[in-house]
Amino acid sequence: MFKGKQLHNWIWKWHILAGLFSLPFLFLLSVTGAIYLFKGDYEQSAYRDVIQVEKSGERLSYQQLLENATTAAKAESSKKPSKIILPQSETDAVEFQSGRFSSKRSTYVDPYSGEVTGSWAVSDTLMQKVRKLHGELLLGKQGTLVIELVASWLVVLVITGVYVWWPRGQRGIRGLFTVRFNAGKRVMYRDLHAVTGFWVSGFLLLILAGGMPWTEVFGSNFKWLRDNTGSGYPSAYSGRGLKSAPSQGAAPLSLDEMVAIARKEGLKGTVTLTFPKKANSVFSIRNRSEDLNQQWSIHYDQYTGAKIKAFPWSEVGAMSNGRQIVMRIHQGEFFGSLNWGLVLATAVLLALMSLSAMASYLIRKPKGSWGIPKVPAEMRVGKGVFVLLAILAMLLPLFGASLLLLVAVSFLTDWRGKRRERRLA
Repeated sequence: MFKGKQLHNWIWKWHILAGLFSLPFLFLLSVTGAIYLFKGDYEQSAYRDVIQVEKSGERLSYQQLLENATTAAKAESSKKPSKIILPQSETDAVEFQSGRFSSKRSTYVDPYSGEVTGSWAVSDTLMQKVRKLHGELLLGKQGTLVIELVASWLVVLVITGVYVWWPRGQRGIRGLFTVRFNAGKRVMYRDLHAVTGFWVSGFLLLILAGGMPWTEVFGSNFKWLRDNTGSGYPSAYSGRGLKSAPSQGAAPLSLDEMVAIARKEGLKGTVTLTFPKKANSVFSIRNRSEDLNQQWSIHYDQYTGAKIKAFPWSEVGAMSNGRQIVMRIHQGEFFGSLNWGLVLATAVLLALMSLSAMASYLIRKPKGSWGIPKVPAEMRVGKGVFVLLAILAMLLPLFGASLLLLVAVSFLTDWRGKRRERRLA
């Protein structure tokens, strides 16, 4: 078992090693994350001439606007629109969308003149590039794996950092609140790193939890567990499998008729109306509201407008509900401006922590040495530490895999060293 100072140094050693690997990525994640929080403000300003119009005369029909958007899509050799975002004011251009996620394309049409004010693929926007840099280093799947590995080790950094800085000795509880600016640069930077880290650690772990569902390995395992425990979305939540009942000679509802039906639902937030793909498919309405409990997914017969199925958020399973909560917290969207401000502050402080940690390390590090705390070679992990590592390895598979790799490298290094000693003996 580890005792006192030895345990402290062992944990400190791994905190420094994990930090040296993670620090450049953590700084990048904090900066890109902070920038992405301003996505809404940036796009409202940058695309104002596209998404905002002047009210002038009578509005054209939604059906006519859809035809104009479809014509524009054909001219650009892109997919025809598959959904409409219902405008929230009389000066909003009407947005039509095609594709999903990073393949999504938006086309905006002036509802008064019918003119297409602009069209672009999400993948071409500046903020999408920032998001890709934040989530995958612009390297696709390989970059996603790197980010997941860094995020996994950041959990370890938070836990080990809190342990190393936990009040002890003469400073006691004061060490959690005060930065010693007059005790030399090394102490100042160390205090700045540690005090800041201690106070953001809890919310930082929550932000990390919100980012993990987007990852490759953890995210896939999460989805598998969700699907196999029946704690996700109801099977027809997206409208898949639901059918309209076409009768001979019946014509589908016009887009204007369907928009009127959607308006009567009185849904909060951003409302999306998805068009039927086939003759027996359905119209689907979904809204994204700050309050998850006000979200609905409603599906209608495309010929009669009859409501086929309506899913309130209360029918969504616990894992999908929890996933949405932590993901929205991660993006600063769950509890209003306070959430946004806390995430921004955490991102800025994480960048500050990264820089102050590197400064403290470089000042402390002896020349010609890595400056890693030394621990006796014969030390063995105690049961408590082993159990904690095992739990983290199961929850965070890439951390577990990298830990096994480190153990294997350490074992081989020790084995080669002992073999060399026997040869020289």
